[in-house]
Amino acid sequence: MKQTFLLVLAVTLLGTAFGQTKKDWSKVVTSGAGDHFMISFSKDGWNGTPDSIDKRMGGFSRGLNIAFMLNKPFKSDARFSVAFGLGISHSSIFFKKTDIGLRSSASLLPFTNLDSANHFKKYKLATSFLEAPIEIRYTADPVNEKKSWKFALGVKVGTMVNAHTKGKTLVSRTNGTLNSYTVKESKTSFFNGTRLAATARVGLGNFSLFGTYSITPLLKDFAGPSFRPYQLGLCISGL
Repeated sequence: MKQTFLLVLAVTLLGTAFGQTKKDWSKVVTSGAGDHFMISFSKDGWNGTPDSIDKRMGGFSRGLNIAFMLNKPFKSDARFSVAFGLGISHSSIFFKKTDIGLRSSASLLPFTNLDSANHFKKYKLATSFLEAPIEIRYTADPVNEKKSWKFALGVKVGTMVNAHTKGKTLVSRTNGTLNSYTVKESKTSFFNGTRLAATARVGLGNFSLFGTYSITPLLKDFAGPSFRPYQLGLCISGL
């Protein structure tokens, strides 16, 4: 008797689960106001750097991305949408006891070791790109998108608008302070002017984890190693 009851209960539950009417997402009306404004904070790095550069990278390298995007849900299924827009991406990579010769007349970008020379206590290479991002998005519940799981894959094409180094507080090789001034040098001739990057996001509501990986190398051919920047971090979206 007990076995018969359990069998009937199992069949009833399975019938309920599989017999539910499938929702027709093509008839769901949404506002389309999904993630129009996005701001992202990231931990940045370079993939493929030789040991001579990698061991000189230090400190918390970080980035900031801001984008305004239009979100267009698919008519056939409101859970899917395509988004495109305009944004800006900034990245700061920190180094220790290093000088990067942006104004050098050499064909290769110099990364000079300053272990036995005066150097800046804080030193970074910063790059900024104006970008056109595009994403294919999936929102599990587009009617309540602020409480829904979201996934996105995309690419972004960017053009470099600035590259500079910045050094603060000159110290001796024994780390004694020599001068507290700041030096900034700007030049873009060693860098690829155009960048193509792949992007991915996953999150809940207005918060998501994201990753960006540059398909094109940061430096021009024959200007240095063929390394590629990446970013991992938190994206806050809304509007």
